[in-house]
Amino acid sequence: MSLTGDVCVLTGACGFLGEKLVRLLLEEEKLAEIRLLDRNIRPDFIQSLEDCCGETKLSVFEGDIRDSELLRRACRGATLIFHTASLIDVTGAIDYRELYEVNVKGTQFLLETCIQESVASFIYTSSIEVAGPNPRGEPIINGNEDTVYTCTQRFPYSLTKKEAEQLCLNAQGEQLCNGGCLATCILRPMYIYGEGCRFTLSHMRDGIRNGDVLRRISRREAKVNPVYVGNVAVAHLQAARALKEPQKRAVVGGNFYYISDNTPPISYSDFNHAVLSPLGFGIQERPVLPFCILYLMSFLMEMFQALLRPFLRFTLPFNRQLLVMLNTPFSFSYQKARRDLGYAPRYEWAEARKRTTDWLASVLAREREQISLK
Repeated sequence: MSLTGDVCVLTGACGFLGEKLVRLLLEEEKLAEIRLLDRNIRPDFIQSLEDCCGETKLSVFEGDIRDSELLRRACRGATLIFHTASLIDVTGAIDYRELYEVNVKGTQFLLETCIQESVASFIYTSSIEVAGPNPRGEPIINGNEDTVYTCTQRFPYSLTKKEAEQLCLNAQGEQLCNGGCLATCILRPMYIYGEGCRFTLSHMRDGIRNGDVLRRISRREAKVNPVYVGNVAVAHLQAARALKEPQKRAVVGGNFYYISDNTPPISYSDFNHAVLSPLGFGIQERPVLPFCILYLMSFLMEMFQALLRPFLRFTLPFNRQLLVMLNTPFSFSYQKARRDLGYAPRYEWAEARKRTTDWLASVLAREREQISLK
């Protein structure tokens, strides 16, 4: 079903996924208005949208998601929320209080505002990390939403995303001020890659510093299924369309969906090599140290960090949960999203890989120059 005439709010509009979703909405729907909400709205991004917005009105709401007045203004008269905004942290660089305030409290404030302003549909962008892997590194291969898996989270980021998910599930069916009911839907993408991915860019920078050789941080057999950002944007659009259709709304509301595509299962390290090898990057054959030794080192560093925390705060280069995540086979099917949302990947691996590599090629010279100046 079309979103023609709808007014949607997109949080994290200038983010990695947010940008792709805005462009997709402008290309494929005749929305009455798209309201872009972000802490930092880049003028160049807004200018780049002017030629493709057509009759869709673009409105900018710059500020913090914890600002209740900003949320009320952004949501007033809206029909749909895409909540992609989030603080992402896998190394402990961000204080837990800030992660909680943005990822959990921000989601809570947004849901409350939806109820007050009678916004009918709410789509939350979660993360595969709420599912695991667990500290024991138990694998999942081609799992689905019904896969039973026990996972006690340790990452503050994972914990906050899981709690925000629960808030969304609890809000399903809440009565709106206009007498309607709120429908919520959660999307759990795999590791998202593509043009603009800061994690891939970071690995490229590390490779440059290491003489154009990528460091192997995951074992070959620890295969996951990354998902291209363009396909994740398509999944969001399909979720919004499903929530607009009464019969599908009853099925989709209150559910979560894993979002993957046809990217071949591959380890994180080998994925980095796959998109960077055309640019002349090699990769280490094996990790510098065996997994068990790296795990022990991580444990000792975490204990040392805990002892010094009252006097000194610093970020570790890696920790046990990150090490386990990078070395555990962990992949999921998108078949439930296909069935309920009508989702199908639009970009196959060959095109997604080329787009990612072309983007990396476009910034490679600049990155080399910046690194050489340091």
